[in-house]
Amino acid sequence: MPVLLDNLRLALSTLLGNPLRSLLTLLGIVIGVTTVIVMMALIEGLHLKVNGDLAQLGSNTFELNKWPLGLGRYDWQQYAKRKNVTLEDVEAIRESCPSVAQASASLPQWGQKVASASAQTRPTVEIKGATPEAADTSSLTVSDGRFLNDMDHKETRYVAVLGVDVAEALFPEKRDALGRTVRIQNRPFTVVGLLQARGSYLGLMSMDNIVFIPMSTFQTLYGKDRSLDVKIQAHSAEVMGRAQDEVTVLMRRRRAVHEGLPSDFEIHTNESMTRMVNELSTVIRAASFGVCLLSLLVGGIGILNIMLVSVMERTREIGVRKALGAKRRRILAQFATEAVMLALLGGLLGVGLGYGLTMLAKWVISVPAVVPTWAVALSLFMSSGVGLLFGIYPAARAAQLDPVEAMRAE
Repeated sequence: MPVLLDNLRLALSTLLGNPLRSLLTLLGIVIGVTTVIVMMALIEGLHLKVNGDLAQLGSNTFELNKWPLGLGRYDWQQYAKRKNVTLEDVEAIRESCPSVAQASASLPQWGQKVASASAQTRPTVEIKGATPEAADTSSLTVSDGRFLNDMDHKETRYVAVLGVDVAEALFPEKRDALGRTVRIQNRPFTVVGLLQARGSYLGLMSMDNIVFIPMSTFQTLYGKDRSLDVKIQAHSAEVMGRAQDEVTVLMRRRRAVHEGLPSDFEIHTNESMTRMVNELSTVIRAASFGVCLLSLLVGGIGILNIMLVSVMERTREIGVRKALGAKRRRILAQFATEAVMLALLGGLLGVGLGYGLTMLAKWVISVPAVVPTWAVALSLFMSSGVGLLFGIYPAARAAQLDPVEAMRAE
């Protein structure tokens, strides 16, 4: 223990004696560790947010869609040839699937502008056509007024239910919004309801910057040639699998898909959505570690270089110490300790900087981020390992110096 403490003291005094040189040497390691900490924090926060958001859908809800989930290497032209999911399909699901409690259809139109008599939103609003059942399948809660009903859909009424962000932008006193008129696509809509705040999806996109209108009205404005997004709610989580099987059999029969051929539609569950996020996070993790390893390699070469210079500068000191009885392993341990301490210091600086950037991201852009303990431990272990790996050769050279020749060095 006294030997270790003495080595640490000598290493610290050497590092403090050349602070600028030491700091420049650490840049590669600092960048690598910072990258790992920030990216792992964002991925961990994303996982927690995804689990929370998917939990809101309920364990008995799944989706029917024309398109696959995610951004993989799909043959999109082939998927485009599939038949659209229609309102008739949704009605058939309600009538023919005994395990299904509810089914709703919706379609989004992004980047829209909504105006009132005295104000207007930015062109970032999501206009969503929906059937009345969407309130149940999407866990929507109306704070004032009502949601869309069957007559709104059957009579193609121009009525709207506003999300919190839209209501606040158009009517600062939200209680004055009911019964007022807003314009979408230059058409007048009567506000019949206001939704409770829902927050953001995955911490990235507001779920309150939205306006719901009847599906029939939506199709009048934006066309009927698009496939519907269908959310289906089973009677309970226990019959969830049975409900999916019933919907699959029904849709294959309606589309005349022969036995043995793959379905020409997609069923998405919470598990499939979570799997997609996990696949994406795996790619991000691999990229982050690639950047980290490259930065650590650069930092390791810097440590190798600076330690070789240090051995040359302190050749006479090494000779004196060996002449006074210092053994090779003591000299080896001293220089190896300096290299490890240098790299570990870079790792600590990277962890601190990573924490700082993570907190800044949470505060400025409200992204979910949680720094996992394993990422900190792994970063410090990797930086220390780099210091030891690249510090062994200079330390061995120092330990092998002949004391007489070393004392003669200028």
